[in-house]
Amino acid sequence: MPIDSITIKTLGLDRTIAATVNGRQNGVKNDPAWDAHYHPCTEAYPLQSTGESTGESTGESFLEGTVTKYADWSESKIYPNTTRDIWIYRPAQISTSPRVIFFNDGAWYLSRQGPVRATHVLDTLLQQQEIEPTVAIFTMPATPNHDVRPPIESYDRRASQRSLEYDLLSPDYGEFLFDELMPFAEKELNLKFSTDPTHRTTCGISSGGIGAFTAAWHHPDQCQRVLSHCGSFTDIWGGHNYPSIIRQNAQKPIRVFLQSGSNDANTPFGNWALANQAMDSAFQWAGYDYKFEFGTGGHNLDHGGAIFADSLRWLWRD
Repeated sequence: MPIDSITIKTLGLDRTIAATVNGRQNGVKNDPAWDAHYHPCTEAYPLQSTGESTGESTGESFLEGTVTKYADWSESKIYPNTTRDIWIYRPAQISTSPRVIFFNDGAWYLSRQGPVRATHVLDTLLQQQEIEPTVAIFTMPATPNHDVRPPIESYDRRASQRSLEYDLLSPDYGEFLFDELMPFAEKELNLKFSTDPTHRTTCGISSGGIGAFTAAWHHPDQCQRVLSHCGSFTDIWGGHNYPSIIRQNAQKPIRVFLQSGSNDANTPFGNWALANQAMDSAFQWAGYDYKFEFGTGGHNLDHGGAIFADSLRWLWRD
């Protein structure tokens, strides 16, 4: 049953968390040993133009897409008085109505030396004709020029804005992606993306992971594919309610790939490993088309990067 407003106030669920609770502070600690066996997937490295069996040069050139950066983008009306960095990847081979994938915390996925190296993976899969031409939009959370209510006292303005965009269970962030950011990218590339919601994917890590799911949950007419790495399905702004929400509502046409690990984050907001296991159970109970990869890693993209290409293959398999 929903919690009424009086109970919410009585239990103090509407208050900002103190910076220190029970002698503990918010934060993520990762031990490199937890993720030592995870490495970027093979597809994250540019293809060598050699024959598979002979190792001899095939003469075939490897085509790389282009990435354009838009610094301090400030055109959002949903999040006014903010600026953010955006990168748009255009694949080397393009169609008249390409597919699109959105990356929250985009710089982490875009980094050419990072654990994911998303554009290299997209280049490789397209070159191998395993995927259709797909535009990628990498966006960072905004930097506000005003105060933003934080979920915990230790958050500064920027962290609070990131949480406002990603952790709230409202339709706002999806409206930002599909009504503001997507038309901007279409204008810059001078083309229209596919209107089929199965051709649109949201992706993110941590708060960006729950933000990716929330965008599709509220807008299944716009997007039906979700990739969540270490998603924050915890009580930052009520995300721990998703398992019961999924169980209690009619199934939505959303395909979801979840990843987490036994050493995922454990903070005043909750335990990420347990939260993702609860999402796994809820999706299974409600009959969703989903996959859950639970490893041994911490709260980072190492495991997600190692299985990134296979994650896309599974999400986009038809």
